[in-house]
Amino acid sequence: MRKPDTNTIFFLIIADLLVTLVAFFTAVQARYWLPFGVQLTWNEVAQPWVMYVLVALIWGVTFTLMQVYDTRYTARAATEAQVIAWAVGAAYLVFAGVLYLTYRELPRRLFFYFVISNLTLLISLRVTLRSALRFAGRQNATPRRILIVGAGRLAQQVAQGVRAQSAAGLSLVGCVDDEIGGLHADNPAGPLLGAVQDAPALVKTRSVDEVIFALPLRSHGTIEWLVLALQDCPVRVRVVPDYLDLAMSRATVEDFNGLPLVGLRDPAIAGFDRVVKRFFDLVLSTLLLLLTWPVMLLVALAIKFDSPGPALFMQERVGENGNPFRMYKFRSMVVNAERMNDIVTTRGRDGVIVHKTPNDPRVTRVGRFIRRTSLDELPQIFNVLRGEMSLVGPRPELPWLVENYEIWQRRRFAVPPGITGWWQINGRSERLMHMHTEDDLYYIQNYSPLLDLQILWRTIGVVVRGRGAY
Repeated sequence: MRKPDTNTIFFLIIADLLVTLVAFFTAVQARYWLPFGVQLTWNEVAQPWVMYVLVALIWGVTFTLMQVYDTRYTARAATEAQVIAWAVGAAYLVFAGVLYLTYRELPRRLFFYFVISNLTLLISLRVTLRSALRFAGRQNATPRRILIVGAGRLAQQVAQGVRAQSAAGLSLVGCVDDEIGGLHADNPAGPLLGAVQDAPALVKTRSVDEVIFALPLRSHGTIEWLVLALQDCPVRVRVVPDYLDLAMSRATVEDFNGLPLVGLRDPAIAGFDRVVKRFFDLVLSTLLLLLTWPVMLLVALAIKFDSPGPALFMQERVGENGNPFRMYKFRSMVVNAERMNDIVTTRGRDGVIVHKTPNDPRVTRVGRFIRRTSLDELPQIFNVLRGEMSLVGPRPELPWLVENYEIWQRRRFAVPPGITGWWQINGRSERLMHMHTEDDLYYIQNYSPLLDLQILWRTIGVVVRGRGAY
């Protein structure tokens, strides 16, 4: 809700680097003085100043890439601690790789001490800062009172954000809206205080500090009128544009000859984030290919012996921005299974298409096994290497299912499709992806390299359990 405090972020960066360097120095001292392991001389334990520079560089870059200082992850203590733990783990992996290639004289026990002391000191720093801010807040409580104009879906999201940042001093006064027919007393957007025209009076009587417009685009005239009506009030006015009704999430804004130019069809993951994601895809998919090619060969032979037809199955799917591409999989069904779609495809009680069932007669014996173990997905590594897919993202959809999409569901094409994603780790076939597009939208709205790592880690557990795979 508030703009990030640049001074606070700068202070945290400097503090984290200093704490990390102190942790490294502490680890050096601990390795020399603690009576564990082989006793080493000081010359064998002491580290040159270049190592301290290397540590500061790796930690600074890694923490920035892992978005440790993003306000989305610092509002809650538990979330912040989790982000720091992930970032520290990533930094140590990078540090270990650099040491392996350049400087192997660093004692292993010293490395272990560094891990423990660094994580302990960083978490302690955050706990101390939060305690100090909480104490200062009690002495000088100056909450910002928020009034929301609107009571629909967008207003409810804003209200949720206000409540999530209550520790930062934000307080929800309530909402105003003209369409009050379907609203009830416990509306998620807050107490309904009246109609839109009552907002100027409520700002004065309720001591409102900030008014946030959360209305659909058709209410442009209402927004213009109310902004003019609030000119005489000492209140901050903001607008949450409902561009989600028109285009993809994460619209971009750029200056165009003094005019704010809003991009509605720009890639949701762009710039440096896209470079990081692509680099990560190339490195990890190459490693996976080197590790799994024997397994892929065995699966291909098993398919050939089990049923007539090719081992690989190529099918047109819809990718980023609606672009079609051919996706590779190991064949798990009989040849020409698509001709049997009319037999197995059904509609639920609400009329939504259901094209996956646990006992699909088209699935072969080997096919049932490779689906349960997700081995049928391995050839998609080649799609990742070609740039048509990513390791993490929404699943690529079938064109005939896309034709039955509602307009809002097409937002899932704002990012490259993935082999695994938020939908897969939350149910897979038990929750059909075209019936749960909100999972993909959650991923798009909350994308970060950290989220990709979390999804990949949780995917391992989902694959091992075989949950929802058929």
